[in-house]
Amino acid sequence: MSTDKYIIFRLNQQEYGASIKQIISIERLQEVVSLPHVSDFIEGITKLRGEVIPVIDLKTRMHLPQAEKTEQSRMLVSLVDDLQVGFIVDAASDVIDIDSEIIEPAPTTIKGVNANFLNGVAKLEDRLLLLLDLSYVLNYEEINEVKQVVEEK
Repeated sequence: MSTDKYIIFRLNQQEYGASIKQIISIERLQEVVSLPHVSDFIEGITKLRGEVIPVIDLKTRMHLPQAEKTEQSRMLVSLVDDLQVGFIVDAASDVIDIDSEIIEPAPTTIKGVNANFLNGVAKLEDRLLLLLDLSYVLNYEEINEVKQVVEEK
């Protein structure tokens, strides 16, 4: 029986989890510089500890309804294809252990969520968590676009 640690975060009213192994840090939202001529889910770039990183709006990427960013909004910094990327989420609440036995394969159709993004669904006592694989949130072309965004700066 193996357990992994997951960071729990929220997009609208749904809770998601991402393996802590994929998260470098959780940051408060800071100023993001918008860029012209990029995909709509690329919010822009920001400077984090001296490094310029691209910022992805996870809700836009997953075709979810938008809401105003709040004090609770966070940026999950993750390594995607050797590139640090910030993913904007509504809130990042806690880190929990999830037993691999309670993770079921992701259904192939969840409204608005590309099944490739999902590692599975964890059924906890009082809630259902969609487990995202942040390394698959961007496809090959999108990763290249995001890399170009950083290289041009």
